[in-house]
Amino acid sequence: MKLGVVGLPNVGKSTLFNAITHAGAEAANYPFCTIEPNVGIVAVPDERLTKLAALYSSKKVTPAVIEFVDIAGLVKGASRGEGLGNKFLSHIREVDAIVHVVRCFEDENVTHVENSVDPVRDIETINLELILADIEATGKRMDRIKNAARGGSDKAAAAEYAFLEKLLAHLESEQPAHSMPMTEEEKELLAGVFLLSAKPVIYCANIAERDMGAGEEELPLVQQVKAYAQKHGAGVIVICAKTEEELSQMEEEDRALFLEEFGLKESGLDKLIKASYSLLGLISYLTAGEKETRAWTITKGTKAPQAAGKIHTDFEKGFIRAEVVEWQTLLECGGLAGAREKGKVRSEGKEYVMKDGDVVLFRFNV
Repeated sequence: MKLGVVGLPNVGKSTLFNAITHAGAEAANYPFCTIEPNVGIVAVPDERLTKLAALYSSKKVTPAVIEFVDIAGLVKGASRGEGLGNKFLSHIREVDAIVHVVRCFEDENVTHVENSVDPVRDIETINLELILADIEATGKRMDRIKNAARGGSDKAAAAEYAFLEKLLAHLESEQPAHSMPMTEEEKELLAGVFLLSAKPVIYCANIAERDMGAGEEELPLVQQVKAYAQKHGAGVIVICAKTEEELSQMEEEDRALFLEEFGLKESGLDKLIKASYSLLGLISYLTAGEKETRAWTITKGTKAPQAAGKIHTDFEKGFIRAEVVEWQTLLECGGLAGAREKGKVRSEGKEYVMKDGDVVLFRFNV
């Protein structure tokens, strides 16, 4: 999974990126300090792996991972190349979802490109730039298929052109692509255009350290972001990027004490990962043994053979069955042998839909 971290300059975007990836993107109080997109691979925290690895004394533990891409601060006019615009818009095209960091703190020592803090205005500034870039991309696509569509002999091109006309009208009304009602066939056509405003979004409301532990209802700027996200079907989390950076440099024990002091159950990274999985409809199944305990990320609704194909294509081609046990049950039974003795291991066929936390042994023959 690849997430693009975007936001206006000086909203705490690179500070958050540093915290969650330890990749050391330069964070400075001026626009465009991030010239090339910084990329960091983050392991997904998963207590299930730790417990299963201990049970099997696994030599190797491989968690699921998320790739974060820190994209330079966008500004008004980015779609026309303002700031360092087009270059960064192209980087957003490559990600699965957008993490949009929004400034929800006042600090006279940190400049704002608009000279005032207004999270909804900031959100709409960037969203409009994405829509404007999509209008241009849609128009170019229409020009490429126009001749084939007009002839009538190419029905696929004609259907796509009709869809693109409808899409263009929607975008020109300053509405993002993802908000347009679509049939399943139209969703497939949309996927082929690679539009920026079609990507799912998580708004990351970045608050001041002094607001840590405060109820969200006490933070009016956060409430504005939440209301906007709810209206537009987006995810939202509240973090303090500065605190996350401090947390990232602490030992595990100190981190737990720090979170407890503020009445927090999890870090901003944990919240972001959960929100990302939920937004993209992802789950993890597990494999466990002496050699390796590993998490495999799949889409909700994936059937057993396709899940097996994540490990190796041969597993999918020669799929016979999946031996499945829920991870907590496996721990309680002391391993697969114990789970079999107690009748807790299920034999599932090709139509089985995988569940989050399934521990699986695939049987196949090629």
